[in-house]
Amino acid sequence: MAFSMRCRFLPLFFSLISLSWAGTVTYDFEIGWVTANPDGQADRPVIGINGQWPLPVIEVTVGDRLIINVLNSLGNQSTSLHFHGLFMENSTHMDGPPQVTQCEIPSGSRFTYDFEVQQPGTYWYHSHARGQYPDGLRAPFIVHDPDNPYKDQYDEEVVLSVSDWYHDEMPGLIASFMSRQNPSGAEPVPQAALFNDTQDLSLSLQPGKTYFVRMVNIGAFAGQYVWFEGHNMTIVEVDGVYTHPAEAEMIYLSAAQRCSFLLTAKNETDANFPFVASMDTTLFDSYPEDLNYNVTGWLVYDDKKALPAPAILETFDALFDDMTLVPYDEQAILPEPDQTVTLSVIMDNLGDGANYAFFDNITYTHPKVPTLYTALSAGSQATDPSVYGAYTHSFVLEKDQIVEIVVNNIDPGRHPFHLHGHNFQALYRSEEEAGTFEDSNVTSASFPAIPMRRDTLVLYPNGNIVLRFKANNPGVWIFHCHIEWHVVSGLMATFVEAPLELQKTLKIPQEHFDVCASQGIPYTGNAAGNTVDLLNLDGQNTPPAPLPAGFTARGIVALVFSCISGILGVAVIIWYGLAGSESDPGLRSTAAALVAESEKVDSASETLVVPHDGASGSHGVASGADTRS
Repeated sequence: MAFSMRCRFLPLFFSLISLSWAGTVTYDFEIGWVTANPDGQADRPVIGINGQWPLPVIEVTVGDRLIINVLNSLGNQSTSLHFHGLFMENSTHMDGPPQVTQCEIPSGSRFTYDFEVQQPGTYWYHSHARGQYPDGLRAPFIVHDPDNPYKDQYDEEVVLSVSDWYHDEMPGLIASFMSRQNPSGAEPVPQAALFNDTQDLSLSLQPGKTYFVRMVNIGAFAGQYVWFEGHNMTIVEVDGVYTHPAEAEMIYLSAAQRCSFLLTAKNETDANFPFVASMDTTLFDSYPEDLNYNVTGWLVYDDKKALPAPAILETFDALFDDMTLVPYDEQAILPEPDQTVTLSVIMDNLGDGANYAFFDNITYTHPKVPTLYTALSAGSQATDPSVYGAYTHSFVLEKDQIVEIVVNNIDPGRHPFHLHGHNFQALYRSEEEAGTFEDSNVTSASFPAIPMRRDTLVLYPNGNIVLRFKANNPGVWIFHCHIEWHVVSGLMATFVEAPLELQKTLKIPQEHFDVCASQGIPYTGNAAGNTVDLLNLDGQNTPPAPLPAGFTARGIVALVFSCISGILGVAVIIWYGLAGSESDPGLRSTAAALVAESEKVDSASETLVVPHDGASGSHGVASGADTRS
C-alpha cells in the first residue's frame, strides 16, 4: 500500500475509469515503527504503515464502501485512526477519537474501520490518540467525484501535503510541554516544514496543461503561507466543499485545512519556478536555532535547467481571505439557531503547575466510558448532558436543530477550530483584538446570505467567530482546536447529537467492545462507569485541582524570605556607601558579611518559591523578523 513516489500524478483517463464504478475498497494496514529523515537533518523513529513511510494516500470514489483492517504493531503505544472531514453518516462509531467513539487499539490488537464514503473532496486520515500523529501517522485521503463540476477544466490531479516536522518524538515532547517546568504553556516549536514529507520535491509540468492540485496541511501546529512564483491559483474547493472559482496569489492553510485549486502551466519551458510554504511563526513563543520555517519545491518545465531560489517576501499582503469564498451549491444561510453554544478560549495553570487549555472553566478530560457508549447505554437519560461527565463539556442536540457556535478567544494566539461529523457555515470572523462577539456591534443581519462552508476555521488572537450547522447527522462529535498541543492540553468540547435516535439505529460491532474489555475499559454506564445511578459521577476522571486562591504556606514563607533578602540588599548598598574608601576595613568586612548573609537568604528563598503564579501562558506571541525566503 505504500507509495514510493513523492509526487502523485493521476492521469485523467485513469481517474475517469476508476470513478465510473463504486464498490468496496479494502486496505490492510499494519501500523509500526520505521526510521526516516525527511529534512536530511536527523534520523528518527516514525510511525509507518506496512513497513513504509511516507504513508499511502487513501483513494476512494463517492459511494464506495471502505474497509481498513488495522493491526497495531507499535509495541509500545496504542493508536486509532480518524478520517478528518468525513461526516461518517450512520457510522459515528468509526470516527476514531479514543474515549469518544471507541477505545484505543492496544499494541498487538486488530481493529476494523468499515464505512461508506458519501461525500467528495479532499480529506486526510490521522491518529487521534495520545498526540501521536506528528510522529508520522497522517496522510491525505482523496474521494474522487465523477460529478466534479470542474472535471472538464483540468488534465491531471496532484496531491500535495504540507506539514511541520519535529526531530523528537511526541511522548517526550508532551511530557515537557505539560509540566511545571513549562508554566507559560509554550508549545514545542518544530524544526522544519515539508512538502509531501520531503524537502526535495519537484513537480513536473507539461506546457499548457491545467492541474487540479489537492493540498492538505497534515501538520501538528504551524499554519502555512503557500504561494507559487509566476503562477496564480484558482480555488475551487476547501475542506470538501466545492466553491465558485476564486483567484489567489497566496493562501493560508492552518493545521488540518485543505484547499484544492486549478494551476495552469505556462506554454514556455525556458524556466523553472519555486513554490514555497512558510510557517506562521507568530504562533511560536521562541525561535530555536535549528528552526527552518520555509520549505521550497519546484515546478519543473525543463529538468536540465536550474532550480531557482525563491524571492524574499517582506509581507504577506497578497494573502487570500477564505471568508470571501462562495460555495458552488450556493446553500443559503441556515435559519436562526434553536440552540446557541458560546465558548471562551482560555489558557491557565492548574495545581500541578502545568498550563492547560479551557473552554470557559473546563479543560477536557476523557471519561472512563467512551461517550458514544454512554449515549447508547443510558436509555432515556442519554438526553441529560450530565451523564457524560463534568469534564467532557458535552452538549446534547436534538435531531435537525439549527446550532450556532460562538467562540471568543481570550488568548493572544490563533486557533484552527474543527468540527467532526459536519461542515459549518462560517457566518462571521472578527479581526484580531476585537474582543468578544457579545461586545461587538455585529448582528445577524450582517451575516452573508450565502456563507462560506468548511470544517476547520482559524480564530484570530483575541477575536471571535460565529459558526452555524444543522444537527442532521446523529452521532457523538467533538469540536476542538486542531493544534495538537491544544488537544493534549484540553481545548475540546463534545456534541451528543440525537442520542435516542442513535439507540434505535446504531449497532456497535462486538470487536469494538472486545478491544475495550482487553484493556479493562468499561463500555456501559455514565462517564464514571456507573451503570446503576447514571447521575452519580463519583470516580469520574478529573483534571488536576485548580491553583489555590491566595498564598499557600510555602508561598508565605517564600515571600518572607524574599522581603528579608530585599531589606538586606538595601542595607548592603548603604554600608558600601558609608564605607567610602579603602581605609576602613571594618566597614568593608561588615558589608561583606551582609552580602554573604543576603546570598544565604536568596538561596533559601529560591528553594521555597512556588514555580508559577497562575498567570495565563504567552501563546502566539510573535518574535523575530517577518522576512521570509
